[in-house]
Amino acid sequence: MKANFDFTDKFENRHLGGSDQDLNEMLKTIKADSVEQLIEQTVPKQIRLPEDLNLPKAVSEFAFQTQFKELASKNKVNKSYIGLGYYNTIVPEVIKRNILENPGWYTAYTPYQAEIAQGRLEALVNYQTLITELTGMELANASLLDESTAAAEAMTMLFAQRKGKKKSAHKFLVSDLVLPQTIDVLKTRATPIGIELVITEVNESFSTEKDLFGDEYFGVLLQYPGSDGSINDYRAFASKAKEQGIFIAVAADIMSLVLLTPPGEWGADVVVGTSQRFGVPMGYGGPHAGFFATLEKFKRSLPGRIIGISKDANGDTGYRMALQTREQHIRREKATSNICTSQVLLAVMAGMYGVYHGKDGLINIASRIHGLTIYLEKELNALGFEVCHKIYFDTLKVKIKDKDLLRRIALNKSINLRYYNDNFIGISIDESTSKSDIKNLINVFRKSIDLEEVELNLDLEFDEVIPEGLTRTSDFLSNPVFSKYHTEHEILRYIKHLENKDLSLAHSMIPLGSCTMKLNSSTEMAAVTWPEFGNIHPFAPEDQANGYHEMMKTLNKWLSEVTGFAAVSFQPNSGAQGEYAGLMVIRAYHENRGEGHRNIALIPSSAHGTNPASAVMAGMKVVIVKCDDNGNIDINDLEAKALEHQDDLASLMITYPSTHGVFEESVIDICNIIHQYGGQVYMDGANMNAQVGLTSPGFIGADVCHLNLHKTFAIPHGGGGPGVGPIGVAAHLVDFLPNHSVINIRGEKAITAISAAPWGSAGVLPISYAYMALLGKDGLKNSTIRAILNANYIKSKLEGNYDVLYVGSNGRCAHEMIIDFRAFKTSIGLEVEDVAKRLMDYGFHAPTVSFPVAGTMMIEPTESESKSELDRFCDAMLAIRAEISEIESGAVDKENNVLKHAPHSFKIVTSDVWERPYSREKAAFPIPYLRERKFWPSVSRVDNAYGDRNLMCTCSPVSEYED
Repeated sequence: MKANFDFTDKFENRHLGGSDQDLNEMLKTIKADSVEQLIEQTVPKQIRLPEDLNLPKAVSEFAFQTQFKELASKNKVNKSYIGLGYYNTIVPEVIKRNILENPGWYTAYTPYQAEIAQGRLEALVNYQTLITELTGMELANASLLDESTAAAEAMTMLFAQRKGKKKSAHKFLVSDLVLPQTIDVLKTRATPIGIELVITEVNESFSTEKDLFGDEYFGVLLQYPGSDGSINDYRAFASKAKEQGIFIAVAADIMSLVLLTPPGEWGADVVVGTSQRFGVPMGYGGPHAGFFATLEKFKRSLPGRIIGISKDANGDTGYRMALQTREQHIRREKATSNICTSQVLLAVMAGMYGVYHGKDGLINIASRIHGLTIYLEKELNALGFEVCHKIYFDTLKVKIKDKDLLRRIALNKSINLRYYNDNFIGISIDESTSKSDIKNLINVFRKSIDLEEVELNLDLEFDEVIPEGLTRTSDFLSNPVFSKYHTEHEILRYIKHLENKDLSLAHSMIPLGSCTMKLNSSTEMAAVTWPEFGNIHPFAPEDQANGYHEMMKTLNKWLSEVTGFAAVSFQPNSGAQGEYAGLMVIRAYHENRGEGHRNIALIPSSAHGTNPASAVMAGMKVVIVKCDDNGNIDINDLEAKALEHQDDLASLMITYPSTHGVFEESVIDICNIIHQYGGQVYMDGANMNAQVGLTSPGFIGADVCHLNLHKTFAIPHGGGGPGVGPIGVAAHLVDFLPNHSVINIRGEKAITAISAAPWGSAGVLPISYAYMALLGKDGLKNSTIRAILNANYIKSKLEGNYDVLYVGSNGRCAHEMIIDFRAFKTSIGLEVEDVAKRLMDYGFHAPTVSFPVAGTMMIEPTESESKSELDRFCDAMLAIRAEISEIESGAVDKENNVLKHAPHSFKIVTSDVWERPYSREKAAFPIPYLRERKFWPSVSRVDNAYGDRNLMCTCSPVSEYED
């Protein structure tokens, strides 16, 4: 035997899978001689790249792990007391291992199909209950992106609620104690829609000393506690504001609300914040779940998703997404929010942290944090330091004489503090702070005034510093779910009980068009929970994050090469945020050229609803461009409207390949028309998985493109987030990419911040970095080719049984296709939803339903699925087609059949009485393979209607795993 010493195990083979024989059989099925011929028939010649990407070759998984550990070691994890909305946390290992590191949780899709998402939905109801009860509000959504964007959503929601004498009010009062990054994001969001921010000191006497409660004010934002740690009594202020018809929004620290009177009890209309400190690592800024709680009367204006309680067809309780049509952006250009991705995985973690600790546990944690802070204040006072505030929770603002000296001493002890511009420093204590940490802090201050370090005996007996009127008296977390699972055995079983209700990529392919549910490999995911990446504060000195910055610099270079652009900004932390950021960059570019009047956004009628919503948020007017009978942009209509609006044309928003799964051959002409009339081309990168290595937005002629790293570049969907939506821009737009108020990362032309953290959700960027390093230039291109092959294979297998709605000039689809079910509705009353639900009985999540065309399914298999899995899905679709034929022929009733009753839960199939006109076997085991790998929907079809609206989001789960 001769050993091959040059052999390395190629990750590409693990990512793509399948043998050469499989490949040849698939090519034979689609009637192509080679993959090269397939690409020639699919991707227009004029947009294909003339050369391969200038990217490194692939590395093996073992080599990558070794190299990446070395890069991670360049990050220095100091003990952080910076605060400002980001804290060290103790992530319970049982939650980290069984949720954050568990593909059963992190590879699931957004819970649009409720019957196979009951676990996540229940976990999110836990989260909503946690938030509503801690904030004292009536209603909460199932998370937003971060605290700063949640505050911006509060401002815009309240702006939309103006009535009567406030209908023309345009000023929004912002306390100067609001977090600086939040003020930065508010500036970005306010200007395009005509809101004027007034940033000033806000206190009890505000409304009498300064007559700013006139009719021009519609709302106010307070920080509780303030960014400097102070706790103000806003009760009298809130009362006066309410008398004047002023809406009150409060950005609150979730841990402090365990001890403080919740804002809902003193007049808040909206309470926002971040749930990061409930067991989620800092991750250099994210991802973290922002929270948003409000009053019942605002439920139809609430941004993001709400999880509600409903009934299934058997009369049993079932959870589902409430107000789901608005989530799908039916309002389009009338929308006031473009929320698409939230941070579900992180919300699940935070909610489970609340379940694990319960009320008493949270009180113990918060009291300990507060007690250590009181002790620290006493010791600093004894040393002669002036602490600015006497009422605080976990943060002290301290006056010092020599800030630079103190900084040097602290850094020498691996300690990060907050340094103000003047002679003040900030210290924020968190749950990870120990007695020895407090001793180290005190000795830093002792050394700064030439006193020797001493051994301290911490006496944790202290007098209360929070006055009675600001101390929480109301109960919270009284539902049994928050008191039952405090041992590791119990919480582990509860987590697994919920996980088992959800279909994820661990079970089967999830063939969602436009959502690219590909492999999220274990090697790619490994570094996410390394402390070198997880435990760094986003405002730490940059030289402590050299590993992060080296990685981001390289990833920026790689993504710039892939997109054909000059630079990328990682700040947007969702695809919709990327859309908005791209349009704001275009807006800034026009303003810089003295053409700020350009405000018309041309958007095809087939575009995703976030496109027009983002344009409206960016202060643009939406003009819809028609599509022809083949689903392509109508060039004549486009040119006519570009000409009509040439003096005011700002941009065209286009998705490529198109939302109907075809490479439009006239795309270069489309871009040229927009440029001819002075506009910029924004490309939606949702379908980038069909471009990488074959073409690029920059090569086609686009000026801006957002990338869904949670689609094309392997960051998992996490049941509805985390998302990362960076934007790439051409050279003339680089100077306008987002800056940040705390960490200056751009020049003076840059737009203000889009997200709370300078580099967005940096904590999950290692996933995309690993994905690109492991595949290399050849693997990335081959992934695109295989995605197109897999889609055309499914198309060929299903054609003749189902109508494929759109194809290219050679009869090929891109990486996805649309299957048309509308004729079945006309002939036999069968809805596309019936097919979606029936697929659950076959063990599959339905493809994207009724987008971009109502009554259709958009199927995207991705490159990660093997021929055997594609065949399994096609077998299911063909078996369903046979079931449809039974209805067409009259063999079975149009209303009482296996499709109309789908899905079939275990409870239904094993019921004592069975009165349906088909067998139990046909209901649950229509294909032989299901006998070995059956996934049971945990409920039968969930009703779209709701019962008691008061139960919609404020009630904890009623089902327990013992049931």
